[in-house]
Amino acid sequence: MTQTLPRPFASVLVANRGEIACRIIRTLRELGIRSIAVYSDADADARHVSLADLALRIGPASAAESYLSVGAIVDAARRSGAEAIHPGYGFLSENAELAAACAEAGIVFVGPSPRALEVMGDKIRAKAHVAERGVPIIPGAGEPGMADDDLVAAADRVGFPLIIKPSAGGGGKGMTVVHEADALPEALASARRVALKAFGDDTLLLERFIAAPRHIEVQVLADTHGTTVHLGERECSLQRRHQKIIEEAPSPLLDEATRARIGEAACEVARSVDYAGAGTVEFLVSDARPDEFFFMEMNTRLQVEHPVTELVTGVDLVEQQLRIASGQLLDLPPLALDGHAIEARLYAEDPAAGFLPSTGTVRRLVEASGPGVRVDSALVEGLVVGADYDPMLAKVIAHGPDRATALARLDAALASTRVLGLRTNRAYLRQVLADPAVRAGRLETSLIERIVPAAASFDPPSSATDAAAAVAAALLEHARWHELAAPTAAAGSASALWRTPSGFRIGEHRPARYELVDLAAGPDAEPVIALVSGSPAEATVRLGASEPAAARFSERDGLVTVHLAGAAQTFAIARDGDTVWLQSTAADAGAAIALRVLDRSAQSAAHAARRRARASGAPAGAASPELRATMPGAVVALGAVDGERVESGQPVVTVEAMKMEHAVLAPHSGVVRLEVAVGDQVRQGQVVARIEPELPASAPHEGAPA
Repeated sequence: MTQTLPRPFASVLVANRGEIACRIIRTLRELGIRSIAVYSDADADARHVSLADLALRIGPASAAESYLSVGAIVDAARRSGAEAIHPGYGFLSENAELAAACAEAGIVFVGPSPRALEVMGDKIRAKAHVAERGVPIIPGAGEPGMADDDLVAAADRVGFPLIIKPSAGGGGKGMTVVHEADALPEALASARRVALKAFGDDTLLLERFIAAPRHIEVQVLADTHGTTVHLGERECSLQRRHQKIIEEAPSPLLDEATRARIGEAACEVARSVDYAGAGTVEFLVSDARPDEFFFMEMNTRLQVEHPVTELVTGVDLVEQQLRIASGQLLDLPPLALDGHAIEARLYAEDPAAGFLPSTGTVRRLVEASGPGVRVDSALVEGLVVGADYDPMLAKVIAHGPDRATALARLDAALASTRVLGLRTNRAYLRQVLADPAVRAGRLETSLIERIVPAAASFDPPSSATDAAAAVAAALLEHARWHELAAPTAAAGSASALWRTPSGFRIGEHRPARYELVDLAAGPDAEPVIALVSGSPAEATVRLGASEPAAARFSERDGLVTVHLAGAAQTFAIARDGDTVWLQSTAADAGAAIALRVLDRSAQSAAHAARRRARASGAPAGAASPELRATMPGAVVALGAVDGERVESGQPVVTVEAMKMEHAVLAPHSGVVRLEVAVGDQVRQGQVVARIEPELPASAPHEGAPA
């Protein structure tokens, strides 16, 4: 098709970042179209910048001043001579202001008309609009201008449980399920904050929450000549916090008759607004009644999960978007579903810490390949992953002749994926894929919350941690690995010898002593102490108070295998500052292991802290009075004022990063002393507040006469 049809544009600006920008640039290159990237200061060295034919800076790291700035995007298009702007997804992809600004500037917006964006971009208006065309909708309430009190009053008519949705939003941000009326006011306040921050509009709507629903969406394409078609459906029921993480096509639930009906309903939604472009119509389908479906919303853009549709239909959706935007007719192959495709989203987050966003530098990267495997990624070694944007790093997709084959290929692809230098959800994704309900296709939107048990399930086995500590210590010991793993010398230091344990001493040789802290165990964890002696290929290792054990090491293809205690384990290894990252290649391996190497000053400080704790007589497990930020980000709300009494479990400071809010809770009752204010940027681990014990009412104030 690309050989016979004319090139739609000479140059296209991609108004996005990350993996979707890279993916769009790939199609532009295949079509012979000049690609223009834009970037913020945080993305100056990003992969999409190097892939494009031209890249222009559009502002600082803040999305509001760069990727969300209509003026900056249109100005970049003018300066670069771009004929069209492709917005990708997220950011300005569903922004009617950008579409209007493009029209005014004589630049083609690769997306639907401003009218379609306005109607479908407002969930309240969209539901009323499609209901008039006979498309079934879910009972709900909500109109622009409704205050929280109005919504609370309307909640009784909707019924509990209900779900709060930002009217202008998408991607699950701000969506909250509320089971009881008492919890509604606080949930509304939080949803408004998220909606205003993410979308610039805090209008909310309420909908009846359907128990055990399945989230099924239909891909549509429509040109400007009156042709509207659907390309089948995608099952997107595997969600965490209303954010899709695993998607597949086709749905294992629908039969051919229902597929035809839901596809025609999606086309009717598109036709109702004279839609032109690629869009997705989302439905809730009852697991108990698979022939019954309800319209939720229309996403007037490319979806994150579009690759699974491309793999089962053979249609390049980005190419079709470009051709439609240039005024060409749809020219598709015979539409049929070929096999099955499944996609998993790789996020920078720590499942063992409640899925908090993770930041860091990619120190080692191995991406999957093989039959039926596709990876859409923006990852490169040396990439700094900060807290400014969405935490999605890449998408791993597998295609096969049937669902079982696609599942197996996806699991193998994830097993071979290695991203060292920050936490990811790779092991978590594999655990989800292995669940019997997932393998059987018995899916619904709350399934993940039930099938993923305690956080401990993500931790590597203790034997793997021991082996990792042995590997790290042994490799640190040997000179050929010092360049990789030894802590970098501080500025002005004569030599790293004085800070890096080497085992050197006058007189009899003593084993080198290394203290390594498992970062997953928390800041107060006891270090793993390893004593190492021997040759580079074979050493004697003693972990803690254990008996010395012989350890043999071998290296191949960048992997190190250790034989310890009668077992062999293989690891990929990378170093980031004073931290050594190790990821086991075992089929049942958990998350990557991060071991921080304590230098002499850190060892002394850690020992002193433990001595103070023992001397204080604090009971084991006593809660610290210090409240620390569990992720880097911005303070968006305070749950109390300085000097106010708080109760145990009360939210004190709320931090937002990577489109996620996390509340730091009071560990016990007392008087709060705040260390931050709304708008402050905080580091992970930074003290944001302290909880002081209350003085008894009869106790004299300090300095007062007795």
